[in-house]
Amino acid sequence: MAWARFFDGLEPMEALVAELDGRLVGLAHLIFHRNTGMPGATCYLQDLFAAPDIRGRGIGRALIEGVYARARAAGARRVYWHTHETNAVAMRLYDQVAERSGFIVYRQDL
Repeated sequence: MAWARFFDGLEPMEALVAELDGRLVGLAHLIFHRNTGMPGATCYLQDLFAAPDIRGRGIGRALIEGVYARARAAGARRVYWHTHETNAVAMRLYDQVAERSGFIVYRQDL
């Protein structure tokens, strides 16, 4: 389902990939949506992944910067994402490239 959405021009869902020496080493999935508190689109960075053997080489940062560029081009006013509280390694990067919102996420699967 996700791949069909990435290639459907009517879906607000996109994917970015990172390659190194012809090898796929990272990906980012983003979703554009409206926000009740601001004009224009908001961009949700749903997934960010870098291959474990190349982490620490700037792939995650490059993907986040790519998401920022894509969001700007689409007229989005904000990019946001969630991470697990135990993801300390990733949070070191996130603290360098974004601001913590202070919000805690609640959810209920239906």
